[in-house]
Amino acid sequence: MFGALTALKWLPDRTSARLRASLLLEFLVLGLLLQPGVALAATQVTSARVWPAADYTRITLESAAPIQHQLILLKNPDRLVLDLENVAATPALTELAGKIGADVPNVKAVRIGRFKPGVLRLVFDLKSESRPEVFTLRPIAEYGHRLVLDIYPAQAIDPLIALLEGRVPQAPPDTPAAQPAPAANEPKSADTTTAFSASAQLNPAQAQAQNEPKPDAVAVRPDNQRLIVVAIDAGHGGEDPGAVGRRGTYEKHVTLAIARKLKRLINQEPNMRAMLTRDGDYFMPLQMRVQKARRVNADLLVSIHADAFVKPHARGSSVFALSQSGATSSAAKLHAKRENDADLIGGVNLGVQDPYLKMTLADLSFTAQISDSLKLAKAVLGKLGGINTLHKATVEQAEFAVLKAHDIPSILIETAFISNPEEEKKLKNDAYQETMAAAIFSGIQRYFAQNPPLSRARLAFNP
Repeated sequence: MFGALTALKWLPDRTSARLRASLLLEFLVLGLLLQPGVALAATQVTSARVWPAADYTRITLESAAPIQHQLILLKNPDRLVLDLENVAATPALTELAGKIGADVPNVKAVRIGRFKPGVLRLVFDLKSESRPEVFTLRPIAEYGHRLVLDIYPAQAIDPLIALLEGRVPQAPPDTPAAQPAPAANEPKSADTTTAFSASAQLNPAQAQAQNEPKPDAVAVRPDNQRLIVVAIDAGHGGEDPGAVGRRGTYEKHVTLAIARKLKRLINQEPNMRAMLTRDGDYFMPLQMRVQKARRVNADLLVSIHADAFVKPHARGSSVFALSQSGATSSAAKLHAKRENDADLIGGVNLGVQDPYLKMTLADLSFTAQISDSLKLAKAVLGKLGGINTLHKATVEQAEFAVLKAHDIPSILIETAFISNPEEEKKLKNDAYQETMAAAIFSGIQRYFAQNPPLSRARLAFNP
């Protein structure tokens, strides 16, 4: 008290009585907080989210301030103990137990209780031996501070084995996967109730293009009637919703729906198979998407997205390929940066050294990959022009991280502008998603008809 009065003594005489009283109160509060034995206010967890997937399960705790924590792995039975220091048992946190359903692959249940004064303990009962990672993320976009717990199976799922076994997705191919409860500030997507006739929405030129004869069948070299593998990458997912339409449609849901439809079309061909880099609503780092495609020795990688702009009038489809010598336009450069920032929003553990990053991509030659990617992009762009307006009539190039597999022709497709109310309505519709998937597939068929794949024995395999 004496220190506060002394500090006020040095204020100019003209300082108002109200300001003097306000400063005195601030000094007193600060002094009280600095007294020994006086605890600071407990951190409030504002949202707790669960993102289950076969690859891993992510638990995210969001708060206004960083959370001090400690993780302990226990055996017999397998459990994870997460101690949170100076954290209040808010409803958002205590409701976490109800979000661990039977569909969560790695976690059986969670128990929450006060372990000791100042420490709140979360005990995760595991279904099997697991490999956990815990890290913090700083505020970005609409998120505050996040504490992230990733629970991986001890034996990682091999995408090549899954492809060979013909493993089917956990959710039906044409229905959204079971979604965890969204964050409090996330808008909910409204269901489309109006029926959509794809042919009724096409102009005469587009309708004529849709009635063209089917493209040539996929060709392979005569000496090698082998299986062709296409990696389909549904953009965004989990903590990273991607762009959000004016009606609340999430890009991550649209891209997954189209990806599943495209996979079904590809798998109907006797000499083709498709692999999804993600088959549910969960976050997948960009580098891991590339690695999955390389692990199955994919012949192509097709990344599916839905564009957005600050103004609602922007519309149309676009196709991008990789560039090593700078973007073809300033818009393409900004677009690549926005897509590459998905890792920051979705949440990558920068404290773990990814063994796949040891490969220096800049030292590898992308000349052949880019050449083939441009051929694929042109074939797909031509087919998209038959069902939708083209935002750009030519293929654009930029340094997209997801396209940096030096041995796999790779393209990124912006199916339409989700920020355009008319195109958002189409993107939400099942019939239009089928039309979009069919156009992409037709472009892939045209590419392979003109560029038969090499013999598998002549392709490099990089585990």
